[in-house]
Amino acid sequence: MKAFWKWTVTAAVAVAVVGMLGWQWWQSNHDALPAGFAGGNGRIEAVEVDVATKIAGRIREIEVDEGDFVTRGQVLARMDTATLEAQLDEAQAQLRRARVGVETAGNVVKQRRAERSAAQAVVAQRRAELDAARLRLNRSESLAPKGAVPQERLDDDRASFQASRAAVAAAEAQVAAAEANVGAAESGVIDAEAAVAAAQATVQRIQADIDDSVLKSPTDGRIQYRVAEPGEVLGAGGRVLNLVDLTNVYMTFFLPTAQAGRVAMGTEARLVLDAAPQYVIPATVTFVADVAQFTPKTVETEEERQKLMFRVKARIDPGLLREHITQVKTGLPGMGYVRLDSGVEWPEGLQAGGRE
Repeated sequence: MKAFWKWTVTAAVAVAVVGMLGWQWWQSNHDALPAGFAGGNGRIEAVEVDVATKIAGRIREIEVDEGDFVTRGQVLARMDTATLEAQLDEAQAQLRRARVGVETAGNVVKQRRAERSAAQAVVAQRRAELDAARLRLNRSESLAPKGAVPQERLDDDRASFQASRAAVAAAEAQVAAAEANVGAAESGVIDAEAAVAAAQATVQRIQADIDDSVLKSPTDGRIQYRVAEPGEVLGAGGRVLNLVDLTNVYMTFFLPTAQAGRVAMGTEARLVLDAAPQYVIPATVTFVADVAQFTPKTVETEEERQKLMFRVKARIDPGLLREHITQVKTGLPGMGYVRLDSGVEWPEGLQAGGRE
């Protein structure tokens, strides 16, 4: 029993000492904060990005492991593209056939235009013959009454004139038909060119799917999870990897109504992590909640309104993060401080870079 009580007293004293030290630390970081500043407990967080498939398929290989640091544009995984490559070959063959179709349609247009020119030449010839027949008929009609030409000649000239008129009409009809053929041939060219455009679009679409089957990192970051493994078949949008965007790291902390109401976007902030209290990290406020996160059951008095707590987000400069990207870790607890009055200087213990 004596040993038990001795152990109990020792444990109680240790707890008291730890509590006292914790209270002193809390007091030194809270009560010592000068006027014009506010602070709250928070935790380092970062934007998470899911690297997923665009289309359904089988994972061929994954080139990174959990914990690896990756850079923007780095290849992370590859999907099996055998089916897509076969489709691409088919589409390229269709494109070649469509281009041949354009060339063939162009040759048909040339042929139809030549036929139209020939028909127009025939019309000119028939009109010349008609003019000659008209002159002969006029001459015969003036000489026949005088007996200078026989009646048979006059009848022949009249028949020849009528035949020439009919020949002109027929030749003009041939020109009209040739014009229609030219229009149809030109429409064929348009259709063939449209087929080429459609085939090109198909090739580009399949090529885009092949390119998207190479999964690349959208940003600098660290691989957090391998959600899938090589050989697995995923649907469209299937998650393969989860990474933390180490260029978008921030701390979320909470301030009461009176202080949160004085914090504006772009306000200068300082972050101090429990794991490295000797460093003061500069940050910028990028978000202040417009709805309280902690709300009493009823808000009827001024005292109760002051108990409302609003979420504040302070983002660390991306350039600073890139300089120390291998040391960036999420989930670390610490304190976030904001300057409510831009006219006051940061206290010595919160100067950016370090603290005593």
